Amino acid sequence: MTSLTALSIASELFPLIKTGGLADVAGALPTALRAHDVAVTSLLPGYPAVLGGIEDPRQVHDFHDLFGGTARLLSARCGELDLLVLDAPHLYVRPGNPYLGPDGKDWPDNGLRFAALAQVGARIGQGLLPHYAPDVLHAHDWQTGLLPAYLKYSGRPGPKTVFTIHNLAFQGRFPYELLAKLGLPQRAFSLDGIEYYGGIGYLKAGLQLADRITTVSPTYAAEIQGSEAGMGLDGLLRLRGGRLSGILNGIDTDVWNPANDALIAATYDVESIAARARNKKALQARFGLKPEPGALLYGVISRLSWQKGLDLLLEALPQLAGGGAQLALLGAGDAELEQAYGAAARKYPGQIGAVIGYDEALAHQIQAGADALLVPSRFEPCGLTQLCALRYGAVPVVARVGGLADTVVDANEMATATGVATGVQFAPVTTDALIKAFGKTRALFADVVAWRNLQINGMTTDVSWKNPAQHYAKLYRDLVAER
Repeated sequence: MTSLTALSIASELFPLIKTGGLADVAGALPTALRAHDVAVTSLLPGYPAVLGGIEDPRQVHDFHDLFGGTARLLSARCGELDLLVLDAPHLYVRPGNPYLGPDGKDWPDNGLRFAALAQVGARIGQGLLPHYAPDVLHAHDWQTGLLPAYLKYSGRPGPKTVFTIHNLAFQGRFPYELLAKLGLPQRAFSLDGIEYYGGIGYLKAGLQLADRITTVSPTYAAEIQGSEAGMGLDGLLRLRGGRLSGILNGIDTDVWNPANDALIAATYDVESIAARARNKKALQARFGLKPEPGALLYGVISRLSWQKGLDLLLEALPQLAGGGAQLALLGAGDAELEQAYGAAARKYPGQIGAVIGYDEALAHQIQAGADALLVPSRFEPCGLTQLCALRYGAVPVVARVGGLADTVVDANEMATATGVATGVQFAPVTTDALIKAFGKTRALFADVVAWRNLQINGMTTDVSWKNPAQHYAKLYRDLVAER
């Protein structure tokens, strides 16, 4: 097998900076690809958290004027990851969330901040650094969508490009007036370029101009070519359907491993699954829930948003609580939902607990202690929490959409009879269907043998990056062969 080099370009990467699943993918895939003789270097912005977390930084290039200020490119490491960090203080040294200001709104110069990331990624691909010539550039989400445009309109040769959609809802749309500052020619502003409904579409540019498009599950790849899930881009995605594929995400099974997880009350594996009871007890105490071993305890780890269906769960809480179940929710997002879940915890003391925010350690504790994990998303490109739930023996209860449909085997009559079920799916994505899923889950939970089978099936499912990495490695090699 021929060795191959790839540059991954992303706006976040775990463990340095994370707001969602993109960071987990960007952090785990490079290591998984090593087994397929693919050497990945990752380019990311020099946020304060990144600059404070990298090892052995070394300047390899300086920019006298990068969108309004000086900048430098650092070569560095983070654990096993090889990194290039774009240290541009005027663009990235800001407090808190990498995309939002203290007022919770997008930074007004986000268009330039992420154009800089894309432009530098393209320039690296075209030989900016001596002795480094990646075979493939792999760009992630709208923040890197202009990368193929910078390659195309430079008039210079460059490597092949892969563009991955992690969530089509986030599109990176900016006004036409920004074009003059982007360093792209006027001819780029066209239907077959970066123009999108009279403005500039960063995500659209990636979809239009990349050599290959991937998204994070086969079902989502099919869904986004339809008008309901395509969010205005379904026509373009159908047009480029021959270059579009769905590759499921995996999770880092070293980070997410109940057998040696230092963040949980009691470690366990599929042979000692009864030890989960100690984690459930600890989780009930952490959320102020009644210490009832026999209560069905649901967990939620999620952005609180319409997409994630958390308004539907809110409407179904009386039925959840009325059935004697408990809920431990960790999440942040929509202010109204944050307030509503806080109010629900006060209304149902001992049954519903809510922690508003994000806490990586607490996420591990929910996976280890909850009986079931709820993911009622209206759409879900892949989802990672249900993969972690499978790994930890928390039975996933999920909407039948996107990657949730691809990764959870519903406990229907056939799947149960043949012993392959791993969770509960429900459709359509409505409050009534969710309430019915509560009933189905409660009946399964009451059957000790059936429930244990679901847990064991989940824990023995391969949710690692092994198979996805193999698909990405083949995709890279196919592209290099096309050159």
